[in-house]
Amino acid sequence: MQTRSLSKLAKTTRAATLIVAFTAMLPLALTPARAQAPSAPTWPTKTVRILVGFPGGSTPDAVARTLAEPLSKALGQPVIVENKAGASGNIAAEQVAKATDDHTLGIVINGNMTSAKMLYPKLPYDPATDFSYLSLLASAPLVLVASAKSPEGAAFFADAAQNSDKWNYGSVGTGSVAHLGMELLKTKTKGLTPLHVPFKGNPEVITALLGGEIQMALVPPGIAMPQVKAGKLKAIGLTSGRSAVVPEVAPLTDAGVRDFNLEVWTALVGPAKLSQAAQDRLNAEVAKIIRSDETRQKLLMQGWQALGTSPDGLKSRIKDEAAIMAAIINARGIKLE
Repeated sequence: MQTRSLSKLAKTTRAATLIVAFTAMLPLALTPARAQAPSAPTWPTKTVRILVGFPGGSTPDAVARTLAEPLSKALGQPVIVENKAGASGNIAAEQVAKATDDHTLGIVINGNMTSAKMLYPKLPYDPATDFSYLSLLASAPLVLVASAKSPEGAAFFADAAQNSDKWNYGSVGTGSVAHLGMELLKTKTKGLTPLHVPFKGNPEVITALLGGEIQMALVPPGIAMPQVKAGKLKAIGLTSGRSAVVPEVAPLTDAGVRDFNLEVWTALVGPAKLSQAAQDRLNAEVAKIIRSDETRQKLLMQGWQALGTSPDGLKSRIKDEAAIMAAIINARGIKLE
């Protein structure tokens, strides 16, 4: 009896040992299967498109193409720029807002994000809810230019006030940054009351200035300075503080204009439903590219100061400027026909 009991106990002990050993081996057996499981694809998985709402050769287009090449290298996928010009950039902005392929981005300017909703009652996108904000890319002041025979600094504004019923100013269109900026300037300068004359583009504004059809205008440095250096126009001042873009031109504040600061800028956005993987990757790469010495120099040659902010930096800029633009539009009763 005792012998059979010991034999039975031995068999039970061996069985238990085998079970423990088999159980211990399970993680090792399963590990290769887990290692071979397919991982989620990283973003991007195909060509990335950057839509620009302005023609080839425009300043937003130049910024987009400066970004595209190094971004393609960083992402390991082609990055192409597509021009979708029209409606002051709003056509492209709408297409970006409605994109669903997770690989469509857009270059936008101030107006698309800060004033378009107030100026266009039927705007087909909402700047506050229809985009993922990625980065403020670059900015530039505008230059107030006038006839080459104009006096400088504060004397110019005294002359403008004296001729308030005779002078006009030009811009690239009603609701443009140049238009709203000049209306803001009028509120900051006593007696400055020139009437607005809209044009199709800055070349037409310059032609009108040279021909005496208008007496002043706010224009980008890249367009203003060749005429100033040729002695055909005079730079009265910048709409911002001192700028590396045009270090030779003093701010308008030096001419007595108080509390006035305005810049044009470009930003990178995506649709609101852009995947978090895409946003994270772009947030990591874009600012680094824009802040690089090579890109900074390229943008400076184009008349831009490189920024490369975080998404929060872009959101803050939009919020602050939207409030300023809304105040101007309401105070001046500006409407688009």
